[in-house]
Amino acid sequence: MTPILIGVAGPSGSGKTTLAKALARELAAPLISLDFYYHDLADAPMHERAATNFDHPDALEHQLLFHHLNALRRGMSVKLPVYDFSTHTRVPNMHRTLAPSEYIVVEGLFLLHWHQLRDVLDLRVYVRTADELCFQRRRERDIRERGRTPVCIASQYEKTVRPMAEKFIHPTAGYADLIVDGTASVSESVDGVLARIPRERSKSVSSVTASLDSDCI
Repeated sequence: MTPILIGVAGPSGSGKTTLAKALARELAAPLISLDFYYHDLADAPMHERAATNFDHPDALEHQLLFHHLNALRRGMSVKLPVYDFSTHTRVPNMHRTLAPSEYIVVEGLFLLHWHQLRDVLDLRVYVRTADELCFQRRRERDIRERGRTPVCIASQYEKTVRPMAEKFIHPTAGYADLIVDGTASVSESVDGVLARIPRERSKSVSSVTASLDSDCI
């Protein structure tokens, strides 16, 4: 089976993850998050890990995701890394095996930043949302789910989240096949994406530098 790959990108708080999850449910498709691919910082002391700018694309091992997507397009299963955000490390000897399916949804902040990932996607979606609303959503999420204080959240947003989004994420809207309004209802956005999904794969399989001779990489 050669999957149709649907990518959903946008800044933090834009609603991209909500849309990606809804698409995955509608299509009965697996969901791959770029967040799985943060670099393993196990060899660095904790104070260096905490000082890392996780809002910069260099914090992510996008080449591994590219390798995995190409393998899935070739009908091979892959082993997705499991990332522990509390320690900024990948969980040793743990992975999630993913087999090819008719559709695969991929989401992430910088998904359209690297040309290798852009080119491997069959449909590229960007969720555009005003910065003020993105901040409000992120603040509510981090207080509710991560126990962070409003002062800490605002400080990080101004120091790294906002400037990195302006530099690396907002410009990638120009690479999207479809721009979705982040204030629209989820059902409306899902319908808009479904209407644009190609019935057949339109892109040729890209070459990769690493060998793809294993049936599960």
